[in-house]
Amino acid sequence: MASTAPASASDYIVHHLGHFNNTHHAQKDIVDFSILNYDTIFWSVLVGVLGCFFMWSAARKATAGVPGRFQAFVEIVVEMVEDQSKSIVHGNRAFIAPLALTVFVWVALMNSLDFLPVDLFAQLFHALGLTNAIPYHRVVPTADLNGSLGMALGVLALMLYYGIKIKGLGGWIHELFSAPFGIWMAPFNLLLNLVEYAAKTVSLGMRLFGNMYAGELIFLLIALLGSTATAFGFIGHVIAGSMWAIFHILIVLLQAFIFMMLTLVYLGQAHEGH
Repeated sequence: MASTAPASASDYIVHHLGHFNNTHHAQKDIVDFSILNYDTIFWSVLVGVLGCFFMWSAARKATAGVPGRFQAFVEIVVEMVEDQSKSIVHGNRAFIAPLALTVFVWVALMNSLDFLPVDLFAQLFHALGLTNAIPYHRVVPTADLNGSLGMALGVLALMLYYGIKIKGLGGWIHELFSAPFGIWMAPFNLLLNLVEYAAKTVSLGMRLFGNMYAGELIFLLIALLGSTATAFGFIGHVIAGSMWAIFHILIVLLQAFIFMMLTLVYLGQAHEGH
């Protein structure tokens, strides 16, 4: 599909923000439930498998003596997640603590895909003659609202599960209608609690998506700066790209940490009554 080749700066950005999906066209709307983004599914599953492999490898090679660098790093991450889960969730954490660790590692790895060169796969597919088969391709799953909101919906399902498990179905329904203003305000309480569940889910997904989407867009703008046929453009590209990549390391880890912390907070609230 030769028409997908970018002809201007705006076309370049639009092209790189397009997904490889079941329509083979760039997604015009941020939210479109009729479109299946194959690239988001592929990369999220791939880094998930890699994350599981790294953690399994660290556990298999763990020693009681002086740990190596990799083992020490994994132990620091595990201890950090365990401390946070212990301080937030008051109850059985046999599943929640490993869940929080999985969320942190998975989101951090997905965010880290943003460090790959923006034109890497476009040039690779062109060299392999796959441009027509794969006209669009985006690597970062968390920069796709489908990916980030999908994880947020998973957290919502866990909130509902633990709310019912801890309080019982009757207790959970009673709290839904009676908290926080008493049973006499049941309709208002129900509306307020439904809005709270929706706000938690949407804000959790949108926060991660917004930060990673903005970061991806800035990388594209920096890449365009380097395409200018001037020494200033090239120098600006190198300096701006290096500075943003360094700063983006903080964003990648911070957004993974925030997503994990909010997951723990929401699950901790599901263990407690109003």
